[in-house]
Amino acid sequence: MTIHLHGIFPALLTPFRGGPRDEDVDYDALAGNIGLLNETGLTGYVVMGSNGECVSLSWGEGLELVKTARGAAAPGKLLIAGTGQESTTLTIDFTNSAADLGADAALIRPPGYFKARMNREALKRHYLAVADAARIPVIIYNIPQNTGVVIEPSLVVELSAHPNIIGLKDSSGSLANIEEIVRRVPEGFGCLVGSGSLILPALVMGARGAILGVANAAPRQCVRIYELFRGGRTEEAAARQLDLVPLNKAVMETYGIPGLKYAIGRIGQQGGRVRSPLLPLSDIGAAEIGRLMSELGGHHT
Repeated sequence: MTIHLHGIFPALLTPFRGGPRDEDVDYDALAGNIGLLNETGLTGYVVMGSNGECVSLSWGEGLELVKTARGAAAPGKLLIAGTGQESTTLTIDFTNSAADLGADAALIRPPGYFKARMNREALKRHYLAVADAARIPVIIYNIPQNTGVVIEPSLVVELSAHPNIIGLKDSSGSLANIEEIVRRVPEGFGCLVGSGSLILPALVMGARGAILGVANAAPRQCVRIYELFRGGRTEEAAARQLDLVPLNKAVMETYGIPGLKYAIGRIGQQGGRVRSPLLPLSDIGAAEIGRLMSELGGHHT
C-alpha cells in the first residue's frame, strides 16, 4: 500500500516486569497501552524506537513486539518498526522479518559502532541497499545524540529520490534541517520531527508530523497541536505547544525513559520497569513528573 506520513506517532515504550533472568517484556501491558492510545487520534505507532529501549531487546523480543502491536492497533493505524542494526545485511533481514509480522514501514537508524567510518558514501550505500531489499518502505532516522552519526540534510535529499525511502524522522533538534530538507524532497516524502518541544515550529517549517516519546504520556495534547495547526488556528496551537514543553523536557531530557514510564502510569497505562543498565526513577523525579502531569491536565483536556 502507498503510505503518506503525517500526524502524530508515539514512540512506544517497552514495558518490562521482573523475571528469573532479567527484566521480561510484558507484552500484555503493551497491548493494553495501545488499546488506550487507540482512542486518542494518533495516526499510528512506532515499536522498537529509542524510547522502546531497542538496543536492549533481542530479535525475538522485537519481533514479538511487532506482532503484539499489530494485533492491538485499531484498524487503519500505521505500524512502524525500528529495525536498524549494525550491518546492512542484518538490517535487511530484521526489516523483512518485521514486515512478515505486520509492520507497515521501517524506521532505520544509522549504524553507530564504527561511527568514524560512517561517512556520506557508507551511509548512502547502506540506506540504498536496505531500501532496495526491504519489502516495506524505509524511514531514515537521524538521531546523532544516540548514534554519534550525523545524516546530513543533503544526503537525506539524495536518498529521498529512492522510491522505497518515504520519509525522515529527525531527532537532531535542528529546525534548520527540516527547513533545508522539505524544500528539496519529492512531494510524497514525509519529514517528521522527533522532539515534543518542536511540534509546532517543525510543522510551520513544513514537517508533516512527529514521532514522539512524550506522545505516550500526552497523546491528546500532541494530536491537538497538530490538528489546530492544520485547521489554521496557530495561536491556539502555540498555547498548547508551550504547555507541553516542561513535561517534554522532564521526560526526554532530565529523567529519560524511566521518567516517561512513570508518566504514562499517571494516565492508566503500564510502564513497568526499565531494562538494566538503565536505572529506575528517583523519588524526586517521580514527584516532579507527577506535578507536571497534573499541571498539563489542568491546562487542557
